[in-house]
Amino acid sequence: MAESNRRTVRDLRRGNRARVLQRLYFDGPLSRQELGPATALSSGSVSNVVAELVAEGVLEEAGVVDSDGGRPRTLLRVSPTSGLLIGIDIGETRVRVELFDLSLTELARTERLLAQHGYDVERIVAHVRTAIAAVLDDAGASAERLLGVGIGVPGIIEQDTAQGATGAIVHGQTIGWSAVPLEKLLRDAVELPPEVPVFIDNGARTLGQAEMWFGGGRGSREAAVALIGSGVGACVVHAATPDETARSSALEWGHTTVRIRGRRCRCGSLGCLEAYAGAEALRERWQEAGGPLPADADDETALAALLAAAFPGEEGPEPDPVALSLLDDTAEYLGAAVADLINLFRPERILIGGWAGLLIGPHLLPEVRRYAGEYALRYAADRTAIELGRLGPDAVTVGAATLPLADFLARGGSRPATVRRA
Repeated sequence: MAESNRRTVRDLRRGNRARVLQRLYFDGPLSRQELGPATALSSGSVSNVVAELVAEGVLEEAGVVDSDGGRPRTLLRVSPTSGLLIGIDIGETRVRVELFDLSLTELARTERLLAQHGYDVERIVAHVRTAIAAVLDDAGASAERLLGVGIGVPGIIEQDTAQGATGAIVHGQTIGWSAVPLEKLLRDAVELPPEVPVFIDNGARTLGQAEMWFGGGRGSREAAVALIGSGVGACVVHAATPDETARSSALEWGHTTVRIRGRRCRCGSLGCLEAYAGAEALRERWQEAGGPLPADADDETALAALLAAAFPGEEGPEPDPVALSLLDDTAEYLGAAVADLINLFRPERILIGGWAGLLIGPHLLPEVRRYAGEYALRYAADRTAIELGRLGPDAVTVGAATLPLADFLARGGSRPATVRRA
């Protein structure tokens, strides 16, 4: 056992590279002199690692700064052009695919609507295949430059690691997916070099990682990130600093009970949060209340109409009292469910994101905070900030791209061609 736990020289070298690379990615540009105390590595180790990464094109110079009485210091940063990343959001209404450079600057994007055909697995796989080809073509990029493809999907993700494994398997009860071997289906259909890794995770977890690294959760030690779209989910992240192993859990928060013997949820249960606060449920509730919607209105159109009726603006008609009442009920359901997150996890921050969450959030957030304070334990509630996510409706796609990015940084900048994913 002791022999199997012994770190090799290769492990130590990769670990040193990872520490330098992670520090420069999240806190750079930095000089070699600054990297020593920032990484707790000796000056010799820093010099060796930097020389390797510069020679491989992973790091580049980013200017010179004067030092106090000494020689000017050269700043270093991770080269944005040293690799490409693809992030994919298989959402409730569309498949969104974006191509990024290593700094997560968007290079190309495309979308495929799902409203007409829903969650047919073969059709979604076909969408992903054509969309990946499209963004690479639009950017004039080669698939050989990809460091990986990250995908966020609804449901519970099982990683099949047995011999002859098929990779990630998706259990998505609300979308009709039962043990779908999504990774294998994509590998068989999408034209990617075999060494390019594919990472599949729950969409709320990808949203959570994006917000913790670059958005409203940055700097916090624990946060809960809610994803409100047509459905509802959440992720809790602990110790999520970029250079340490974060512990994150996708929560089926939308399927916690907020009303005994309440509305039938699409998962089959009664009284779920999703049956009251998801965009699909809000559309149905607005129609049932007599809201003026076409029978074939989609979730996005319906939610916009509901908000316009409740909050018409200064020069508009009087607010619709039925719409206002419906949204106040929704704020209370969300507040009670947020209180559950506070009481169970005591996070420093709770962020509300997802396309629907960002639409209703500016109108409902004060009431959500008030209701959460009424339902949660006072001590915990007083120490939890409840805010909107900061990365916009594309945050799941950005978060999906952080999956291969995190892998690349953890491997110390080794390219997929040299380290194939098991």
